Amino acid sequence: MEANEVGELKEHAEHAEHDSSMRPVAFTMAVLAVLVALVTVEGHRTHTEAVLDQNRATDQWNEYQAKKIRSNDTGLAADLLSVLTVGDKEAANKIAKGYADHQAKWNDDLKEQQEKAEAFEKKVEEAEARASRFDLGEALLEIGLVITSVTLLTKSRLYWYFGIIFALVGIASALSAFLLH
Repeated sequence: MEANEVGELKEHAEHAEHDSSMRPVAFTMAVLAVLVALVTVEGHRTHTEAVLDQNRATDQWNEYQAKKIRSNDTGLAADLLSVLTVGDKEAANKIAKGYADHQAKWNDDLKEQQEKAEAFEKKVEEAEARASRFDLGEALLEIGLVITSVTLLTKSRLYWYFGIIFALVGIASALSAFLLH
């Protein structure tokens, strides 16, 4: 909510002060303004969570890629040792065995790195889905707040009811974000 919107809401509330029939509308507007703020904060936090998880997934994939390159280089060196003529066959066999041991360990590490990266990517998708629900909830609550404020200008309760409907749908959308896991 922007500063100028807060000023407008205050102005509308002052007008409602003089007309006691509009007090429920002003109260509704105050509650909606608080709900907009809460949903906005939750949405921002969820977007931040998605970005952090995406960074973790990227780091994990980078580690996977580094180990994959190291494994590939070691495999190439082992292949070269097996086809080249070497002066000390015993030393070459010892080196080749060390390479084979590293390859076995790295294959397990690669699977683990891949699983971790994919888990972070899944968390990113979940956070983005929750953030979308919060964004929709925020937008609907703001629409509800604006429509409700029109009641103070027109003195027509129809706008208040429409505003409440939008707000309820916005609340439902925001609450549904907590159900996604």
